[in-house]
Amino acid sequence: MSHLSRARSVFQIEIKALRFVSRHLNAEFDRAIELLAGILKSRGKIIVVGVGKSGNIGRKIAATLTSTGATSVMLSATDALHGDLGLVNDGDALLALSYSGESEELLNLLPALKRFSVQIIAITGAPKSSLARLCDLVLNVTVPQEACPFNLAPTSSTTAMLVMGDALAMALLQARGFKPADFAKFHPSGAIGRTLLLQVGDIMRTGARNAIARQDLLVKDALLLMTRAKAGSVTVVDAKGKLAGIFTDGDLRRHMAVNERALSLRLDQVMTRNPICIRSTALAAEALKIFNERNIDDLVVINAAREPVGLVDSQDLPKLKLM
Repeated sequence: MSHLSRARSVFQIEIKALRFVSRHLNAEFDRAIELLAGILKSRGKIIVVGVGKSGNIGRKIAATLTSTGATSVMLSATDALHGDLGLVNDGDALLALSYSGESEELLNLLPALKRFSVQIIAITGAPKSSLARLCDLVLNVTVPQEACPFNLAPTSSTTAMLVMGDALAMALLQARGFKPADFAKFHPSGAIGRTLLLQVGDIMRTGARNAIARQDLLVKDALLLMTRAKAGSVTVVDAKGKLAGIFTDGDLRRHMAVNERALSLRLDQVMTRNPICIRSTALAAEALKIFNERNIDDLVVINAAREPVGLVDSQDLPKLKLM
């Protein structure tokens, strides 16, 4: 088997495994979400514990839960019996990860955990194992086979655990009414945070960089305004200063192609009327969505009186690290 064929085989085996686990999801998952949501509402936390590869997966699950507002920590099954049980408080919930359900370190820890008033959810591929019998709920991640050609190395099984953790995090996110603005609180330094926290007014061009012209101005004069602003468009207003349209480089090319006198026309004869616009108080994420969906290069920014106050140029977005 070639390397490429082996890679495709691994993908297929793990995809098949995920489909198998998905088909066997049941009401136990709903009960797990209700339990965890209740714990979080009562100011408890979710403690993830696992050994070996399951422990590695557990760290990712804990990180995903925390980043989506569900307070979570990773507890080492080995270190827990040597002082780290101080992480555990009454009212917490635990996710205990072991595919075999017979991990000695985990089973040795459970009696100590039972001394606390906690709820324990097992994520295991052995729903009748020692671990499963000692837990309050069991999430079954049994897979038909590992992607390892010897069916030994944890591959499909750890992928199934990881996806089960993602499913818990996303269902909890929905159950708790978690919003994009909440998400941004936990990612203030990344692109996600910038997009979700910034408003359009924080990123728009203003002043000399925002070309605005009356609708009776000639095209040739409007081009001078665009050049001075280093912009690809000019926002057009009526006699009362209200948004009337937009005139872009693209509009110029289209009109020049059919009318050699286009430069002598008034803007109201060539502009695009009722252009797409956005309020300065809208989130930058909304502007980004408009650019992605409407295939435009410039977005006019208006105030409550429908007066243009700025312009968002799509060329500025990469510099602002919003794309």
